[in-house]
Amino acid sequence: MTFKKFLRDHLFHIAFFFGGMIVLDIVLWLDPSMRFAKATLLYLDLLLALFFCAFLVGLYVYHLKWYRTIQTRLDAKEDSLNWPLTGATSAEKQFIQHYVNQLLAYHQQSIDRLISAQQDQKNFIDGWVHESKVPLAATQLLIESIEDQIPEDKFNQLTDELIQIEHYVEQVLYYSRLDSFSKDYLVQEYDLKPLVNQIIRQNRNYFIQKHIQFKLLGADQTVLTDAKWLAFILNQIISNALKYTPDGAQITVQIERDEQGVWLNVIDTGIGIPAEDLPRIFDKGFTGQNGRYSNQRSTGLGLYLARALSEKLGHELTVSSQQGSGSTFKLLFPFLSYYNTDDDDGLFGKNHPADK
Repeated sequence: MTFKKFLRDHLFHIAFFFGGMIVLDIVLWLDPSMRFAKATLLYLDLLLALFFCAFLVGLYVYHLKWYRTIQTRLDAKEDSLNWPLTGATSAEKQFIQHYVNQLLAYHQQSIDRLISAQQDQKNFIDGWVHESKVPLAATQLLIESIEDQIPEDKFNQLTDELIQIEHYVEQVLYYSRLDSFSKDYLVQEYDLKPLVNQIIRQNRNYFIQKHIQFKLLGADQTVLTDAKWLAFILNQIISNALKYTPDGAQITVQIERDEQGVWLNVIDTGIGIPAEDLPRIFDKGFTGQNGRYSNQRSTGLGLYLARALSEKLGHELTVSSQQGSGSTFKLLFPFLSYYNTDDDDGLFGKNHPADK
């Protein structure tokens, strides 16, 4: 608090003091038993005013440490919620201090209850997902055992629906682990092409049934990432491309390298994304016009999770699209020099395998 604001807060006291001083001057001047010269009264007024000003300055200095404590908490923002308020030197300040600390205690209790509830929910979801995988695996084996007893189109339809269920179960699992990402990742060097081919094999039925051609272009590159989380991200992107790409079209994965880092581009020749939907395509729960008006089922979680997990891994996921001409999802694995221009060696250093 500035001294100007302090004076403004004590404006009533200042007005009361000078008003009382004027009344005293009038009484002394009109009292016939006392004869004061004007100069004497003015000298007395000046002396009282100086004492009062000194009192105000001393009072401000006395409260200044308290004001600075409050300002420090304001500057710290949400971090100050973990600090008890201290430094009260008067009954009024102690009352305020007790009230603030009580609020902080109630806030911490609410946070603890919320964290406990979220952990219980996460544990339930994790357990539900793992228990769901058992009947899903059993169903897959059962379908394979009767493959020769049912028409091929029915078999493919059952397999596709089962894969779709597994896909949604995986989304639930990764969504529940989003907040605890730091506890479940291991960054290592991986070649991109084997990871891409793994995702293509998982979705081969869709490629075959829709007669969609697949091309993998560019030289293989080695990047720092977590294989499990990256596989989930790529699966979301390629599944999305398959969903909105018509039969007989083409999906291309292109690997490139420039001064920023390694790029993995997923290019489809599908229906594209309307321009008004592009800014919100990675928002949680957003399905857009394609999700609302097409025959494809959409939860609005896949691309949201892909972007969120990419950011946690230090990657960058962007999209460009033209309605009716397809979409291009670009995943950048940046070098350290992309963030820090003083580091000429980049994230991998000069001797990284990708440089050879």
